[in-house]
Amino acid sequence: MDYLEKYQEWCNNPVFDEDTKKELIGIKGNDTEIKERFYQDLEFGTAGLRGIIGAGTNRMNKYTVGKATQGLANFIKKENGQNRGVAIAYDSRHMSVEFSEIAALVLNANGIKTYRFESLRPTPELSFAVRELHCIAGIVITASHNPPEYNGYKAYWTDGAQITPPIDKQIIDEVNNVTDYAEIKTMEKEDAIKQGLYNEIGKEIDDRYMEELKKQSLNSAIVKEMADDIRIVYTPLHGTGNLPVQRILAELGFKNVYVVPQQELPDGDFPTVEYPNPEDPRAFRLALALAKEKNADVVLATDPDADRLGVYAKDNKTGEYVLFDGNMSALLIGEYVLSEKKKRGMIPANGAMVSTIVSSNMTEAMAKEYNIKLIKTLTGFKWIGEQIKLFQENNSYEYLFGYEESYGCLVGTHARDKDGIVAVMLLAEATAFYKKQGLTLWDQMINIYEKYGYYRETLATITLKGIEGQEKIKQIINKLRNSNIEQIGRFKVTGMKDYQKKYSKNLITNQEGTTDLPTSNVLYFDLENDAWCAVRPSGTEPKIKFYMGVKERTMEEANKKLTELKNAMLELCK
Repeated sequence: MDYLEKYQEWCNNPVFDEDTKKELIGIKGNDTEIKERFYQDLEFGTAGLRGIIGAGTNRMNKYTVGKATQGLANFIKKENGQNRGVAIAYDSRHMSVEFSEIAALVLNANGIKTYRFESLRPTPELSFAVRELHCIAGIVITASHNPPEYNGYKAYWTDGAQITPPIDKQIIDEVNNVTDYAEIKTMEKEDAIKQGLYNEIGKEIDDRYMEELKKQSLNSAIVKEMADDIRIVYTPLHGTGNLPVQRILAELGFKNVYVVPQQELPDGDFPTVEYPNPEDPRAFRLALALAKEKNADVVLATDPDADRLGVYAKDNKTGEYVLFDGNMSALLIGEYVLSEKKKRGMIPANGAMVSTIVSSNMTEAMAKEYNIKLIKTLTGFKWIGEQIKLFQENNSYEYLFGYEESYGCLVGTHARDKDGIVAVMLLAEATAFYKKQGLTLWDQMINIYEKYGYYRETLATITLKGIEGQEKIKQIINKLRNSNIEQIGRFKVTGMKDYQKKYSKNLITNQEGTTDLPTSNVLYFDLENDAWCAVRPSGTEPKIKFYMGVKERTMEEANKKLTELKNAMLELCK
């Protein structure tokens, strides 16, 4: 069927309810809008679903959520996992409550138990709950930091990580095999409860999650000693982080925690920000105003599902607050954890840290400093979660720390996804620890640069929406893929990797080889003098992303070089 035939099907088929039909009749005659909604099915990929809320095959709605869940249910039944059950969480976005309940009842109608949180919870707590409850799978209804019109659906497997090969392909196949929306099973909630299929969870899991977080604390005595002197400003950006963050900081002993009042309560419109993303400095406008009023030491923000953390820290020399990017905040936490564990003799001989191919090269220097193994993965924290599972299955390494440049890290193995709550806890603790030594977090960041070198990274994005945008993104990637790039601006290319073709080449020796990671649409270029850049399409947004990094002797030199590289990289795409 073409998009117009699909549109007519949704307008007339009795499977679809009257509200859906009314919405679609309202766009009758608007060919562009009809095409956007129906030119494709919203893809259930390795990150699940993500899209604009609305009626249509290419939108997030009760039917596309039901289809995804029916496919997941079919796979779970093949694995005989009905009695193990599925944990379900959701964030503050529009339709999150409804989609989470639809998912639960579709699973219940297939004879699969569900454990649905009674109210919104952070994504990392869902990851924890999957393993804590010995579930076969988990679902989170969230679109992370996307704009308000979006929602999404992330699927987790029994290890508490997002689905990875070969499970991802098998589940995707089952979802794609659901070709008729009439195949989607459901049942009444009251009946599901009576049959013991629909179960609510909440406080007990919260308590266990908090206990696991506190096990990661390294200097609780210093927190109590410095509690009166530390001032923290925090914003959940209208999302799920508010209650768990306030609870963990209070239980550690912090006394002066100021939550941005205008952003404290959940709100799917995210009315105080253009974009609920802690990577965006504009999201900190209200938090920084409160920080100046309270003379805060650190300013922290989590995204709507509280797996990412954004940071500003005060520079006492200037009195200004300095923005930390995702590499900086993660490496600050990593250095704090590893240095404190080294003091205590807690770094095992088989210790390991994990980062992604587009994260800072400082990670290599840090791993060498602490004599631990470094493993690099593709982008997406599910690959880091997978490494924890493999470490345990193979009895090979002991996980110490993992992070990706997109503002997400994990300390501990209580979750298998990035955890903004434990990151808040440890950055707050590090604030107290370094302040006792007369240092701000920014002072400590400079110390880290002086220790390892001024590694600086940045990300450039081009947003290209809709059908034409998708095609343009493909054209840009293919142009770069098919060009024999030996120079980017003044930067000489010393090696390249094409992870889609599983091909690598050393341009100094002309030696060709293969890549050792799963197939992914990523191009990576090694440049002279420890610089690098990479390009990939976003898996969750209509964007093409350009990552790059440099190393220099000073901050000024590194920033200048990084700007030059960024401009040269973008010039290639014209």
